[in-house]
Amino acid sequence: MGHGSHLMPHACAGDTMWNPDQYERFRGERQQPFDDLLALVERRDRMHVVDLGCGTGELTRKLHEHLHAEETVGIDNSETMLLKSSAFGGEMMRFERGDIEAFIADRPFDLVFSNAALQWVGDHENLFRRLASFLAPHGQLAVQMPANDDHPSHAVAAEVAASFGVSPRPTNVLAVERYATLLHHLGFQRQHVTLRVYAHTLHSSRDVVEWVKGTLLTDYERRMSAADYERFLEQYESALLAAIGEEHPYFYTFKRTLMWGSF
Repeated sequence: MGHGSHLMPHACAGDTMWNPDQYERFRGERQQPFDDLLALVERRDRMHVVDLGCGTGELTRKLHEHLHAEETVGIDNSETMLLKSSAFGGEMMRFERGDIEAFIADRPFDLVFSNAALQWVGDHENLFRRLASFLAPHGQLAVQMPANDDHPSHAVAAEVAASFGVSPRPTNVLAVERYATLLHHLGFQRQHVTLRVYAHTLHSSRDVVEWVKGTLLTDYERRMSAADYERFLEQYESALLAAIGEEHPYFYTFKRTLMWGSF
């Protein structure tokens, strides 16, 4: 899940655009990157954890329980997402509304975790410096972000949006080798940085539209009138199908950056 998503500044997009039901249409497909990221984290005793861009909180609870954490805090700026988080909270796990860019740690964390959220935030050089500053002496950083801007699903959206006078969403995600260098300079003694292709077999090419409506297109929707967005969707679907063809099923490749570091 991009359980992410969510904190669009899970640069924050307007809260009203996040539709948890649309986002969760591909829940199983979105959970695999989370599971892969979680597998990189080393479980330690009495961990204090923050999950930046926690979305509905369901995966935050999985994170909390897997680590047997002492305390987990989920941060998201989407009120509609956080409304669902009340079902997952507890005495040692809580959720707060806030922007990633404005987040300030009141105590060191043993793990700063973010799944499919930091792609919405700019200036990753400074962002990761801040995230590293939140960590305890032997703390860990674990981040997963989509890196699929060159796929037609994303590139066509930017082209069609431009025809409506809406600028493309900034590409904030850096090359994987840049993150490896960045983690090194920030003092992480150990690291794992990888670019992975996730393969999703969708019912048809048209399902790609439904996929991106839950994430990528929320930013364009935020910046258009309702009428323009409806026209945008029609033109986007037409242009996308022209680019990728009408296939049943459709093999959708989706690149993601996963990284982990420990001091």
